[in-house]
Formats: sequence, C-alpha cells, structure tokens
Amino acid sequence: MHGPTSPGWLLVTLCAATGAYCLLRMRSRVEEQRRAAGGEALMGFGMAVMAVPPAVFTPPSWAWPAYAAVFGAAGLRALWSARADAHHLHHLVGTAAMVYMAVTMALSPPHAHPHGTASGVPLLTGTLLLYFTGYVLLSGVRLLPLTGSAATTGAGGAAVGWSDRPELARACRLSMGIGMLAMLLTM
Repeated sequence: MHGPTSPGWLLVTLCAATGAYCLLRMRSRVEEQRRAAGGEALMGFGMAVMAVPPAVFTPPSWAWPAYAAVFGAAGLRALWSARADAHHLHHLVGTAAMVYMAVTMALSPPHAHPHGTASGVPLLTGTLLLYFTGYVLLSGVRLLPLTGSAATTGAGGAAVGWSDRPELARACRLSMGIGMLAMLLTM
C-alpha cells in the first residue's frame, strides 16, 4: 500500500496480531466459529503482508495478480458459505476489497501515489470506505459491555476458553475493519 512507513508498520502489526488470534480461534469447539476464524485469519495475514511499506519491500510484479486470485477464491468460498450464515456476506465484501486493492496495485506504477489526483476518490473506493466505516462503528457498539457475566462464562458457569470468547472475536473483527479503512484511505 502507498503510505508512510511508521503507520504502515503499525498496520502490519495490528493485522498480523489479529490473524494470529484468529488462528487461535480455529481451535474452538464450535465448527462454524472455526470456519469463520479461518477466513478471518487469511484476511488478517493477507492485510499484514499487503501493508508492508514499499520502502522496505516492493513485491514482484506477479504478487498482486496472485493476491487477487487467492482473495478471489476466498470470495467465492464466502459467497458459497453465505447461503447458511449472513455474516459471510461481510467476508465477501472484505475479500472483494482485497481483490480491488490488489488489482489497483498491479495497475499502478511502482511508488505512485494514486490519491490526490484531480479525479478524486474512485466510486468503488468511496463505497468501500462507507461500508467499512459503518462496519467499524457497528462493531464498536457491539463491544459495549453486557450486563452480567455471560461474556466470560459458558453453559453451567464453566469458563470459556480463549478461542471461544465472543468479545475477543468482535474485537478481532473491529481491528480488521479499522485496518481495511486505513488501507482503503491510502488508495
């Protein structure tokens, strides 16, 4: 992505940590949560790699089409999974945004800064920015504390493991939404 080095490294750290936690969530006893966590781990690590500042590493020309193919396949999987769970529609939008950014990076000359052109923000970028802004705001509201201890205990009062904590999964999704906003702003 095109942007300053320090915020780029912060974004890399945020996305990699989120991807690592999503890998931990793949150990959940709930099958649907494991599947969702796998897609979110791919998204987190993919965003981390994409956010590495170009001053440090400039990917080879074949990397961006490969990115588009990987996230295109993940998008098809999200589309298929959306039949059973509407949350996968968000995964579909996220993978589509990753494909869009990969294609944009593949078509832009090295070290070019597409923002600040006379034409303004492209329609698709603006639409994705609006979507992820709304998603981040909604995810933030969902993190507000619940009354009681239902968030930390499961059925029968048993403690919930790290891979099954719903508030951590929401924080993970919020972090990736913020990361996606930051990446789209640099487009």
